[in-house]
Amino acid sequence: MDVHYPPEGGARAALVVAAEPRFARLVEEHVAWLDTVEPYEPGRFYVRELPAIQAVLAKAAALDVLVVDGYVDLDPDGRPGLGAHLHDQVGIPVIGVAKTAFRAATHAVAVHRGTAIRPLLVTATGIPVTEAADLVAGMAGRHRIPDALRRVDRLARGGQ
Repeated sequence: MDVHYPPEGGARAALVVAAEPRFARLVEEHVAWLDTVEPYEPGRFYVRELPAIQAVLAKAAALDVLVVDGYVDLDPDGRPGLGAHLHDQVGIPVIGVAKTAFRAATHAVAVHRGTAIRPLLVTATGIPVTEAADLVAGMAGRHRIPDALRRVDRLARGGQ
């Protein structure tokens, strides 16, 4: 799941649904558009993101797990990030996959994929973080970013 903010305003959220844990066979794709979004506030990113995510989740059938672009929690003490707030709303496991390091997120599990030197940083709630990291490591695709995450990013940016 990914959310993109085009320069002209609004937000586009995208979701892909897989039939199995490797996310190799995508069976659904959903995109939702919001005309207006809350302004960005440091430390309250979830306020801006959650409405778009809720809109795209409303288009999908029941899910077993959500993988989001970002962190579930922001530090080892459990300060909630987007994924934690999402988990509180939907009640299913949420795996956060971040592409860039957040200084306070020293608890995130580094996952190296393909020949990439830079790791993906995995956090989770509702599922043990080691299991979440194994799932991300095993997702389909030869590159650092799993194929399903690349696809959802492209959809969120308005691509086909």
